[in-house]
Amino acid sequence: MQNLLKVALAQIAPVWLNKTETLNKVQQSVIAATKENCQLIVFGEGLVPGYPFWLALTGGAEWNKTINKELHAYYVKQSVTIEKGDLNDVCKLAKQYKIAIYLGIIERPLDRGGHSIYASLVYIDATGEVKSVHRKLQPTYDERLTWAPGDGNGLQVHKLKDFTVGGLNCWENWMPLPRAALYGLGENLHIAVWPGSEHNTKDITRFIARESRSYVISVSSLMTKNDFPNNTPHLKSILEKAPDVLANGGSCIAGPDGEWVVAPVIEASGLIIETLHFNRVYEERQNFDVVGHYSRPDVTQLHINTERQSTVKFKK
Repeated sequence: MQNLLKVALAQIAPVWLNKTETLNKVQQSVIAATKENCQLIVFGEGLVPGYPFWLALTGGAEWNKTINKELHAYYVKQSVTIEKGDLNDVCKLAKQYKIAIYLGIIERPLDRGGHSIYASLVYIDATGEVKSVHRKLQPTYDERLTWAPGDGNGLQVHKLKDFTVGGLNCWENWMPLPRAALYGLGENLHIAVWPGSEHNTKDITRFIARESRSYVISVSSLMTKNDFPNNTPHLKSILEKAPDVLANGGSCIAGPDGEWVVAPVIEASGLIIETLHFNRVYEERQNFDVVGHYSRPDVTQLHINTERQSTVKFKK
């Protein structure tokens, strides 16, 4: 049964800007997926502790504005520091139930001083080990006001049964060179995580599948006006311009032929479960393999820097 993989797409809302409570929801989803015998569960971009929706609602680009500075500080304090054990309980569940996890977090890493934050996609394998942390290479538009740009260290793939899985955050999935980096590492199950909404997932999911002849799983979060906790700082100002639905989901799966395995699911909260058949990858690679028989490395090549970047390096 190595060629079959049962996957769960966790389309849920965070407990916004509450790391502890959102991680509790993550753990509940993991347990629910294991009851369905899933071997992989995927969560949306920045789910823990949530997407910075306020930037588009409170004049996020206005210089030195108190509301944005205070919300940013609150966000940073609710972000995830892996080195301090924030994901330990999730890792224990992965080990206990032998399930792999892709989890979108807002990371506050100590190797960059511990004050800047990154939209990171974490892969935890079925032994409970964090195997890669991919920091989003280029935050999108107003995201740059709160997230820092990442590096190539997380451009990695992982064996999962017969599959080779890798992943990117949100609009990184539109960047052809990071996609090519993962293809070159043998990726045949691509994980695309999004903060939410079908307008992001409905086209690119099928396009990547057709380009790579791989399965593509897109997972988005949910968010409505009612999902903002009452203790959210500056809640009244946020809600004044917030639409009723900020993220409607749109989680989906495309097969290696680019056709829907699961069409985008709108507004429904919970797990979306499907079994993937690896042989479909080989079937579709017969006529097109973007880094194999349908490539010309003598003409075009991609060179990648996978070094984890830091401002300072200490020599003993």
